[in-house]
Amino acid sequence: MRKKLSLLATAATAAVFLAAGSTAGAAPDGPSGGDTGDAAPVLLIGGLVGPLHVNAGRDGSVTVSESFAGRLTRVDSDGNRDVLYESPDWSVAGNDRRDDRTYFLESQGAGPHPAELAGHVRIIDEDGSQRTLGDFAALESGENSDGETRYGFRDLPEGCEAELPANMPASYKGEVDSHPYGIAVTDRTIYVADAGANSVVSVDTRSGKTETVAVLPPRPYKITPEAAASNGLPDCVVGTTYDFESVPTDVAVGRDGWLYVTSLPGGPEDPALGARGAIFKVDPDDDEVDLVADDIMTPTGLALGEDGELYVASLFGEGVLRIDPESGDQTVVLEAGFAADVDLRGDTLYATVNALPGPDGEPNGQVMYLDLRDGHHDGG
Repeated sequence: MRKKLSLLATAATAAVFLAAGSTAGAAPDGPSGGDTGDAAPVLLIGGLVGPLHVNAGRDGSVTVSESFAGRLTRVDSDGNRDVLYESPDWSVAGNDRRDDRTYFLESQGAGPHPAELAGHVRIIDEDGSQRTLGDFAALESGENSDGETRYGFRDLPEGCEAELPANMPASYKGEVDSHPYGIAVTDRTIYVADAGANSVVSVDTRSGKTETVAVLPPRPYKITPEAAASNGLPDCVVGTTYDFESVPTDVAVGRDGWLYVTSLPGGPEDPALGARGAIFKVDPDDDEVDLVADDIMTPTGLALGEDGELYVASLFGEGVLRIDPESGDQTVVLEAGFAADVDLRGDTLYATVNALPGPDGEPNGQVMYLDLRDGHHDGG
């Protein structure tokens, strides 16, 4: 059915679609090394509240979006923290740094029974002064970027629609929604993965002009007998294809000038229907969108290696993955539960893990780092 939850709410509740009774894997007590050769991950800091985004700086510090607290936190190389911004009424999402400025996304109103939509880029200058740029809610409200995109079942047999559950439309078109989630900053342009609008958006760093770059295509899923039976769906849907929404979660600028975008499949973000996430590349000069890799479990964070390899945080998967863009082969480079985001600074990989609290535990989100030179993950 349609995507009604913001990515933040979906992640927090492990909401599922077509997968009643499934659960995400619990986070381990602490991350352990995967295919890392002699390297071992190091804990930089713990005790974070929903660290869904991380950005690594040149000085060994990281900036973490503690999304469940509406807080942006800077952590130095010794693990000392400094709160840069805090506003619990806002959803604080992806962050980036450029030219001694810190950029991050904040929004309101996404999800079920939403309040009025609002969203922008907030910029903290070196002297601590703040300003905002862009207006994602106005853009989406004005044009509904995926309003002409059709989601739902394809070619249901005659009479099957009448057998569907009452709350499940046979098909629908994209609705007005905006949840700016992932960010990448260049000299003139801020690129944003809008998980509500299902689009990639650009913001001009001088004028603040906000435009849709591209809408991600639907993600098809062929319904199995098991999926139908476990969710009370009629037998007539078995073998049909359901087009889920593509929900962009992160964006990075490649050396080839293309934008690389991770995407959830707009349904269960847990393993209920298998690994259905994807990475697309988008030409920022037109609306061309190409599939780079798929069959990825819940890709919520992305970093690009110097040789084109893709590092992906798999929130409900095994941890941080390295994906070969040519073959699509996946390798676990950091085993962890609830890995939400990843970044690279030189040969050091940073990741937020344990980003979601367990059912009975206090939040204990962590930032880990791993020296890729100690293993065989130099991309070459």
